Amino acid sequence: MVEIKAFKGIRYSKEKIPNLDDVMSPPYDIIPPRLQEQLYEKHENNFVKIIFGKQFEDDSKDNNRYTRAQQLFSEWQKQAILTQDNEPALYAYKITYEVNGIVRTMNGFFCRLKLDPDYKLVKAHERTLSKAKADRLEMMRACQANLEPIQLLYIDEADLVRKTIDDHLGEPVIDVVGYDGFRHVLYKITDPSVIETVSSHLDDEILFIADGHHRYQTAINYAEEMKEKTGNSDPDADFNYRMVILANMFDEGLSIFPTHRFIKKDVDLDSFLLQLSEDFSVEKHSCSNPGNYASCGDEIMKTIESDDNHCFALYKDGEFYVLTLKDESMMDELAGDHSETWRTLDVSILHRAILEKYLGINEKNLQDHIKYTRENDEAIEFVDDGTYDFSILMNATKIEELKMIADGGEHMPQKSTYFLPKMLSGLVMYKMDI
Repeated sequence: MVEIKAFKGIRYSKEKIPNLDDVMSPPYDIIPPRLQEQLYEKHENNFVKIIFGKQFEDDSKDNNRYTRAQQLFSEWQKQAILTQDNEPALYAYKITYEVNGIVRTMNGFFCRLKLDPDYKLVKAHERTLSKAKADRLEMMRACQANLEPIQLLYIDEADLVRKTIDDHLGEPVIDVVGYDGFRHVLYKITDPSVIETVSSHLDDEILFIADGHHRYQTAINYAEEMKEKTGNSDPDADFNYRMVILANMFDEGLSIFPTHRFIKKDVDLDSFLLQLSEDFSVEKHSCSNPGNYASCGDEIMKTIESDDNHCFALYKDGEFYVLTLKDESMMDELAGDHSETWRTLDVSILHRAILEKYLGINEKNLQDHIKYTRENDEAIEFVDDGTYDFSILMNATKIEELKMIADGGEHMPQKSTYFLPKMLSGLVMYKMDI
């Protein structure tokens, strides 16, 4: 049974920080160095200093990104910059944003979710990487808190949970514009009967991780570690829960975008394309506005858009090559140990039939050769400036595919989905009682 609980959230004080926009941050895993610097300069109490602080050459075991995060988290609470609510609450969360000219609002809510180490009630669709898990584990050890949420999806075709919450919203406790230009609004719901109604709606649900696979597995690892360290075997101990955001899989405000691949590998392009032509039709195109990254990126995405074919675009030097898979059955040999659903995912075809088969890039050396971006223009710009050798742009995974993969207990390749909108960091935190 899915178990969720209200909690006493820790939030920025409006008295200490009149303009809360200044202290909010993107999630830690999408903050490049330039943005990190900008957030540091924006406000001395910006949340980035805790979740993704700077690293220095003289960092040591006793003075590093994690110890400084713990110090700041503790100091800001003592200074009442961060204050804890007096009663347990669910925190309703709405994000209003515009995408492709359409204004959307995503609906969700913060709660504590009991961990499911066996992934029977919580389904994952992506594999996790050890480096990312080690980083977040160090942060949990240092702060003993859930600083950022994980986003999970539930299935509620009648949308009863959202309607129940919306009937009891009241005035927002936080209303800010994030780094993304989106409006992020938080409401506090403390009525025990409403909390119980929402909880009971989800008792028999299966949850699907949308964003935060590394953080979820890290929470499981941390819980096991704390059981051994403290000897506390209470199943309701704080470390057996994780702060999450739950949203309806059918919420109209939820969008999925593709994650494009940057490739760092010296290859002869002509020879590579010739090899690819065995399995893909290859069509050469030139960007109509070379040097205009946004225009070129949009042009590529329109060219490869397809509901019937598996299409990709390889970009280099102002030109792109549309790669269209000739025959799905070739994946039977390359991935015969996976389901038909997995074998026919665009992202699976990209990794097995292009990266692995022709470039020798597999799970063992993936991090040495592949980087990721959701931005179409970045997939062009960082190739043109020489940062990467070329890029491969792709279409988005569909929500039905995600559900089928997770239901079947399979995992997509790394970075198969990119959900929008991204959750804002700094809205509410949860300090565990260890």
